[in-house]
Amino acid sequence: MDEVPAGLTVDPGDPRPPYEQLKQRVLGGRADGSLPAGTRLPPVRRLAEALGLAANTVAKAYRELEAAGVIETRGRQGSFVRAPDRSGELAVQAARRYAREVADLGLTAEQALELVAAQLRR
Repeated sequence: MDEVPAGLTVDPGDPRPPYEQLKQRVLGGRADGSLPAGTRLPPVRRLAEALGLAANTVAKAYRELEAAGVIETRGRQGSFVRAPDRSGELAVQAARRYAREVADLGLTAEQALELVAAQLRR
């Protein structure tokens, strides 16, 4: 039997719908490391039963998390937490390196931007 990961709870006093609470718990767990990439989530029916929710409520949360790229479903293997997309963070790091290098070369911001635009059009 799959164990329910700590933190996957719903609060009846919370004004948000249970599916939204569940989504936020998964997002928070991924962000804080309590649900690292590769964590297998319990099957919909089992989690619904453990939390006292309708299966459709959990299924809705899983569908929305999957559509957002937060989890992936691998057929009969189940649903798993995906690693966050770091492309934006990596692009910012590359831009910072480029900005330092063109500044060291004495180029203006306009010249640097023109060079980047030319490369992107290639």
